[in-house]
Amino acid sequence: MQKLIISKLNQKVAQASDIPSALLAAGITYTPISNVNWPEAYPYLPKVEFAAAHTGDALLLHYRVEEQSVRAVAKKDHEHIWEDACVEFFCMPAQDGIYYNVECNCTGKLLVAAGKDRHVRQPAPAEVMQRIDRWASLGTEPFDTRVESTKWELALRLPITTFFQHKFAGFSGLTATGNFYKCGDGLPVPHFISWNPIATPTPDFHRPDFFGEIKFA
Repeated sequence: MQKLIISKLNQKVAQASDIPSALLAAGITYTPISNVNWPEAYPYLPKVEFAAAHTGDALLLHYRVEEQSVRAVAKKDHEHIWEDACVEFFCMPAQDGIYYNVECNCTGKLLVAAGKDRHVRQPAPAEVMQRIDRWASLGTEPFDTRVESTKWELALRLPITTFFQHKFAGFSGLTATGNFYKCGDGLPVPHFISWNPIATPTPDFHRPDFFGEIKFA
């Protein structure tokens, strides 16, 4: 099992666009998302890494991606985000079996839901989604498939209210489990890679039994 310690920043970061520089100033290291779990069917490995920190009341995520094609067809939140060039964070913050999937495409369109399995998911309410700030290096306008080597970045500021089925005072001291993913079901070369390895016959990200350990300092 992979283990990740998410450090606390002693500064407020109000906007997602400020996250990359804040993480750099704090010396936060980047972690690769590099497990090719189904190499026979999906061998492609784009270059993907993420960095994470928190401010007590918000989780800060920054993804850096380099891949051979990109796509951002989704026009609004809660569409088929996973079919675009997409990065994902799944997290189970308590021991009650409820986990969250936070999926975001390369133009900042989000899907957030919660539940105990992949079949029964409650989408995050509109007021929860509105509080999540996003920054995407490729801008916010949708576009069709671009078959060209592309580098892109995405930053998310996830307030504690993102975990809308739980009531936490803050992230400090929290021990959770989770996984980080990169996918693109609708890209010319589909791929399904993860931070913590997944031992299933076919691609399946909704597997809390293969989550890694995440501790918030």
